[in-house]
Amino acid sequence: MERAVGKGKRTMSNLNSKAEEIPAAVVIGGIAPSGQNLPSANFEEEMLKAVKFSLPSNDSVPHKVVTLCKKDGKQKSITNILDKKVEKMTGSVNDFISSSGLVLVAGQSKIVSLPQKEETIIKDLRSTLEWRSEMGSKIDSVQRRNQDTIKKAQRVSNVENDTPNGDLYKKPFNESFETGPLYIAVLTYLGFGVMTLFGYLRDFMRSWKLEKCLAAAEREEQKEFVPLYQDFEAFYTRNVYMRVRDNFNRPICSIPGPQFDLMERFSDDYNWTFRYTGQAIKDVINMGSYNYLGFAENSPSALKTVIDTLKTYGIGVCSTRQEMGNFDKHKEVEDLMAEFLHVEAAMVFGMGFATNSMNIPALVGKGCLILSDELNHASLVLGARLSGATIRVFKHNNIQSLERLLRDAVVNGQPRSHRAWKKILILVEGIYSMEGSIVRLPEVVALKKKYKAYLYLDEAHSIGAVGPTGRGVVEYFGMDPADIDVLMGTLTKSFGACGGYIAGKKKLVDYLRTHSHSAVYGTSMSPPVAEQIIRVMKCLMGRDGTTIGAQKVRQLMENTRYFRQRLHEMGFIIYGHEDSPVVPLLMYMISKIACFARQMLERKIGVVVVGFPATPMAETRARFCISAVHTREMLDKVLNAVDELGESIQLKHSRHRKSSRPELYDETSYELED
Repeated sequence: MERAVGKGKRTMSNLNSKAEEIPAAVVIGGIAPSGQNLPSANFEEEMLKAVKFSLPSNDSVPHKVVTLCKKDGKQKSITNILDKKVEKMTGSVNDFISSSGLVLVAGQSKIVSLPQKEETIIKDLRSTLEWRSEMGSKIDSVQRRNQDTIKKAQRVSNVENDTPNGDLYKKPFNESFETGPLYIAVLTYLGFGVMTLFGYLRDFMRSWKLEKCLAAAEREEQKEFVPLYQDFEAFYTRNVYMRVRDNFNRPICSIPGPQFDLMERFSDDYNWTFRYTGQAIKDVINMGSYNYLGFAENSPSALKTVIDTLKTYGIGVCSTRQEMGNFDKHKEVEDLMAEFLHVEAAMVFGMGFATNSMNIPALVGKGCLILSDELNHASLVLGARLSGATIRVFKHNNIQSLERLLRDAVVNGQPRSHRAWKKILILVEGIYSMEGSIVRLPEVVALKKKYKAYLYLDEAHSIGAVGPTGRGVVEYFGMDPADIDVLMGTLTKSFGACGGYIAGKKKLVDYLRTHSHSAVYGTSMSPPVAEQIIRVMKCLMGRDGTTIGAQKVRQLMENTRYFRQRLHEMGFIIYGHEDSPVVPLLMYMISKIACFARQMLERKIGVVVVGFPATPMAETRARFCISAVHTREMLDKVLNAVDELGESIQLKHSRHRKSSRPELYDETSYELED
């Protein structure tokens, strides 16, 4: 008996020492070491504060317990402390009970045979055992609560940082789509309604000869023909577009550099016709061209190789690549493009739009499925329609929407027959030209691998514009080019030339050489244009013996962030990613974009304004395209003018609230891996 009592004392001492080992500053699952419960509100609030220091947990019992206090900025955590220590302490007590004549019945301890003087020690052991058992059950429930709270806090943190599934990204993904005030949307639709009513009134007056009709009229012998245009399209053109037509299609009479010259023109009949004066508006700051790296230039020293090629080959090719239009310059530019993009092979085409619209039908057809972003460029949309494949559209940059479509496609297959799809092709862009947003490439690639789909990436606006060395969004996210099945890009923007390219596996390129309509029937690229592309790529790769290419890429990034930050500070609503050189400034009302463009031109600043049908009816905007050759003085002049007009015509609608489109971030806890 004395041995049993001695063992009991040692167990009690062991229990107390184990309890004391738990740090007093650590709160575990809302229960303090002393056994006192913490307020629930306090616990959840602290968990939200500490979530960015938290460790991951899985769907079973957590392996990590997060501490809610930090010393010296370091994360404090306990690994498996509860499971191991409680299990060890409970085991010690059970061993003592079994060796001392105690029997547990229905969770209660009973004494079988012990002297009276030992009852006090046994009562203490029993109360300790009951407390430990109660604490263990509380810990189990609180651990589950910890897990739910951590997941909830992680979702909140991800939404605030615009980075769902942030473990796939090597740096923060900051993208904003702030929602405008409700009254702005109401006034915008009301304005369209008023314009529509006045449009019908004017049409009525024209039909009764009360107002002169300046629109093109059909000949008498064609009156019974079916109209070539839909009624609403003709109505919108006559009564809305004509009112703002002077802001579009302005003739340029110089290179599209950081500054350009515009032909002066006036209209005497409300923009139905224009009268040119023969004069030019000089030195207008160019904020609309896609000259991201500034390679659209006319310097004889910079264009020496292009001039030499022009003298040797001339301009025209007069044939297709399959016949007499395959030049050595084409082979050189394709080999260099493949090396630049780190892929096996590449091929170039004479037209960027046709690169998409003519190659997609060669890759997919009937029995295939195309999953297309709702804001994809018209060339991608046209190519998808021409292919004959089934098309399903997912919400812009919404990974959850894309995964739902992929899951449905894999589970259900084709409609009616439910056979498996022959191919599933995902169509996305690197930078979306109207939104300024960047594709969430790491997540798209993860889904593509999970569901065994193919990925077609259009880098028209991103090649040359993003990435440490200008290699596009693949380099920007630090991804392997082999993960993208079809790499497409245009050479009309950052390269200051024309045409497009397809890059990827050698098998893919060889297949397209004989099956692509653009390759087989389209006239091949002009040799001087090919030389311009070669010149730019060598500059970006540093093979011209200079660092001009790297400096241009870095300067574009600095100009982009400076311009976006200043606009945001001024109170404007701007869309897109912080590193995107496409900067849409929301104006909402179509009357405001007309006023804005005219006022900016008076200040010798050329901007592009965009409205319906190129954008949603209530999201008209001005779109700035930043270039590496824009000086800080040019950008400041533009920003001052925008700030002044923002006050005068009331364009500053931002409430400085990061409000990403809500549908982008529901269900952010989905699993990407099997």
